Amino acid sequence: MTVYNFCAGPAMLPVEVMKKAQQEFLDWQGLGVSVMEISHRSKPYLEMAAQCEASLRRLMNISDDFEVLFMHGGGRGHFSAVPLNLHQDDAPGVYIENGIWSVGATKEAEKFTQTHAVNIRADQDGQFDILPVEQWQIPENASYIHYCPNETIDGIEIFDVPKHPSAPIVADMSSNILSREINVDDFDLIYAGAQKNIGPSGLSIAIVRKSLLERKGLPRPAILDYAIAAQQQSMYNTPPTFAWYLAFEVFKYLESIGGVKAMEAHNKNKADILYNYIDGSNFYSNKVAKHCRSLMNVPFWLKDDSLNEKFLTEAEQNGLVALEGHRFVGGMRASIYNAMPIEGINALVSFMDKFAQENS
Repeated sequence: MTVYNFCAGPAMLPVEVMKKAQQEFLDWQGLGVSVMEISHRSKPYLEMAAQCEASLRRLMNISDDFEVLFMHGGGRGHFSAVPLNLHQDDAPGVYIENGIWSVGATKEAEKFTQTHAVNIRADQDGQFDILPVEQWQIPENASYIHYCPNETIDGIEIFDVPKHPSAPIVADMSSNILSREINVDDFDLIYAGAQKNIGPSGLSIAIVRKSLLERKGLPRPAILDYAIAAQQQSMYNTPPTFAWYLAFEVFKYLESIGGVKAMEAHNKNKADILYNYIDGSNFYSNKVAKHCRSLMNVPFWLKDDSLNEKFLTEAEQNGLVALEGHRFVGGMRASIYNAMPIEGINALVSFMDKFAQENS
């Protein structure tokens, strides 16, 4: 039986990448040792790291105006790094709040700097919704504008990019990086934990406009200093070497199948199949307004909550795992990141339809 993993993170990786990593696990590049066992400053590893950065730059069309940093700490590490690096004495960090992760970023920043929160939720009648970007009440005076384009728990995605006349735009793309085409030049700092669309947990990536590295910011640990990371080519200390290697394999895989443009078409197709089925069903529902439905995380609810445990048990018996919704919102959630194949979506819809017929 084929198992399809709908976990919100750490998420499934491309099967092709996992098989290659398995083949190379004990003998990388004919060295007779694992990539985990060699020095991160050895020539083979440095060459891999350079090729990895070049691959990501091609995939996202990242110009030389940006540094690409491979760091520790995951997304939450950057919750701290952003205010520490970008703080200015005369202006608050502005946080756009549309869900639990963006609120979490605000709370972390409050430990270090003045913040100004902007709530863009427009929920009503049990539906999750957000205000259009032109209605966001962003103050003129700001050190930076931080937002989370994809909220995994509620299944809300923001497809427009905010603009500001002077403050840099910061985006937490932990859950949707490489899922669809973006213009990196619309941003000044993009960061992402790796464990959804890039590789295993433990690695994070920051794409930082070089001019931001000149900011004094606040006193901060060197490990969270973007300027030091850039000066040291992301090797101020020993990086998560195996995770970096796997990220490179994922990037190569993405390039081999047509890059982000092809992946975006794939992701839209997957999401359309699942959302269309839910919308046409009297047994399941989705609470997110159509204009801000996530391509990566699809929450849905059964018409009778008492059937939830039965649904999850039978789903696992059919090879469909990790479908339980987040405890804050309940229901179910199918996380359908880049590596989820169309076959997984078809299998899920087929099971959902059978379950509905048997339990209506």
